[in-house]
Amino acid sequence: MEQFRAERRRVAVVREVAHPTLVLGSTQPADLVSPAALRDRSVELVRRRGGGGAVYLEPGSHLWIDAWIPRDDVLWAHDVSVAAEWVGQWWVEALVGVGVGIGGQGVLSVQTGRSVPGPLGDLVCFAGRGPGEVFVDDRKIVGVSQWRSREGALFSSCAYVEWDAEPLLDLLSFDDVTRSELAVGLRAVAVGVGSSSPSVSELAGVRERLIDAFPQIGVAGGA
Repeated sequence: MEQFRAERRRVAVVREVAHPTLVLGSTQPADLVSPAALRDRSVELVRRRGGGGAVYLEPGSHLWIDAWIPRDDVLWAHDVSVAAEWVGQWWVEALVGVGVGIGGQGVLSVQTGRSVPGPLGDLVCFAGRGPGEVFVDDRKIVGVSQWRSREGALFSSCAYVEWDAEPLLDLLSFDDVTRSELAVGLRAVAVGVGSSSPSVSELAGVRERLIDAFPQIGVAGGA
């Protein structure tokens, strides 16, 4: 993330993982994760600068974009509760463009105000409600995390093709009973783009619309 701090223009970077990756929020403890499960499934463990819960990523399962906004940009906002709202609106435009929220497929909305983690949001990112995140009816479809410095703010946003919390839970240090209970609780908190629009089986169309809507864009790959 340090690569952005000297950047004086707004930049968006498409991120792709080359292998399964578990991403912890900045404040989550390392002992939350089962080292044996990581090893058995060949999953890399990384930690992001932004807060919130864990995210599990597999190649081809998601669309992850980082957007950097320098402090002197018109999109910069001092209030962290409103700073990410533009990210949600940016995604809504792209999602509507591929049929999400059209023809009875659910109502899209952007979370405003402070974060509301709820009972499981501190554990799993897609279980809470954060500023700028996008929902279809009451289920999260786009997660957003932000990291701020004196030079600007970095917004990481992610959507899944399909939502399934169980691969993530299988990597955490819970007994089987707790893991099963969590899986039930997490089943309905989020939704994938593929489930919200029958025409979407992968996220290339959403990515293209996001790129087209982002001015002065720099696009790159890599985790």
